[in-house]
Amino acid sequence: MPTPLSERCLWPQTSAETPLDYPALASHEEVDVCVVGGGITGLSTALHLAEKGIKTALLEAGDIPSGGSGRNVGLVNAGLWIPPDDIVAALGKENGERVNTVLGGAPSKVFNIIERHAIQCDATRTGTLHLGHNTKGCQELARRRDQLQNRGAPVTLIEGEACERMTGTSQIHAALLDKRAGTINPCAYTQGLARAAAKLGATLYCHSAVTGIERQGDRWRVLTQNGSVTANRVVMATNAYTEDDWNQVRQHFFTGHYYQLASEPLTGDAADAILPEKQGAWDTRTVLSSIRRDKAGRLLLGSLGKGEGKPLSYLTRWADTIQNHYFPALGNVRWEYTWTGKVAFTPDHTLRIFEPAPGILSATGYNGRGVTTGTVVGEGFAHYIANGDDSLLPLPLSQPKPIRARPLWSCAYESGFSLYHAGQCLRVLI
Repeated sequence: MPTPLSERCLWPQTSAETPLDYPALASHEEVDVCVVGGGITGLSTALHLAEKGIKTALLEAGDIPSGGSGRNVGLVNAGLWIPPDDIVAALGKENGERVNTVLGGAPSKVFNIIERHAIQCDATRTGTLHLGHNTKGCQELARRRDQLQNRGAPVTLIEGEACERMTGTSQIHAALLDKRAGTINPCAYTQGLARAAAKLGATLYCHSAVTGIERQGDRWRVLTQNGSVTANRVVMATNAYTEDDWNQVRQHFFTGHYYQLASEPLTGDAADAILPEKQGAWDTRTVLSSIRRDKAGRLLLGSLGKGEGKPLSYLTRWADTIQNHYFPALGNVRWEYTWTGKVAFTPDHTLRIFEPAPGILSATGYNGRGVTTGTVVGEGFAHYIANGDDSLLPLPLSQPKPIRARPLWSCAYESGFSLYHAGQCLRVLI
């Protein structure tokens, strides 16, 4: 049977949040804060500013959402991608432990916002599972468990038969359960943030790409093709979708990608055995594979790398290989959706929060943890603007050096991901 696979993102198709139309900027506005970027970071900033009664305008180049905020896996994870001791090694003890503490509490911030504003995003709070795919991977999970438990995190290493029951596969012998975490439909979450921010008084503009920023006395003028916004403060929340050379955020990350495939809705005993408690999961492979189910029972598989531009038959072959390895009892699966999002990487896998010029705030380098990090950074920016206190941010504001040879970093990562996936398709790396 021909594959029904098409290149479109699943999440907007299944979002229970009604997408709202926001106008394009076509005049001059005067506000306290202008936020550039309508993803999770920008919308969280606008929402928390609006809660404080601070007059805010947000400018988004496309629709809400159009970037990675609506295209990611939808994992509400605690912390960063790397273990807490590695974070301390990269950032120093004080800043490293600050990141561990603030981002360790980030999932609860997300779920509190969802509850407070009645965001319909299919949220689950049963945790996430980090899957040990081989002996070395299981050893790494034990190391992470020890580091996290030493910091009071509610994590448990599940092994043996209990692990097989929780994951639905005999190929995983240990899984690290983080009870702080969960899953969402990220598009619906982003749409809900926009709805809540607008309801509280923030003014949102879509199809209003910023063409430049210029100093105007002690304020900033943010320019678009058909209008402008003058503000005391500007928050640059463009992250991995920063494209313009004038935007200094671009100098502080290199671009990576993440692709996903979603099956048709699955039913029956074999399907019900996969992640029966609805945790999101990812494995310890060199180039990880993510695994989760959606509210309709679809199986979602994803991995680092760019799916756009690759033949659909190649993507299907990769998904079939991973599915047959982990869940052979499913038999043949029909894949319906595939899509790719961008990721802002940094060489040390930690984020950057900085002030490129007086009155301008920026953040980037979430390294695949955008749902929680973006939410917390937005709250932290709003608190800093209102109170002059950066304590709610994962890191203090700094002046990091630009990343050198960013295109080479991107090329090296993408080449490595593609070679690894080719090996998986050939069953060399399974």
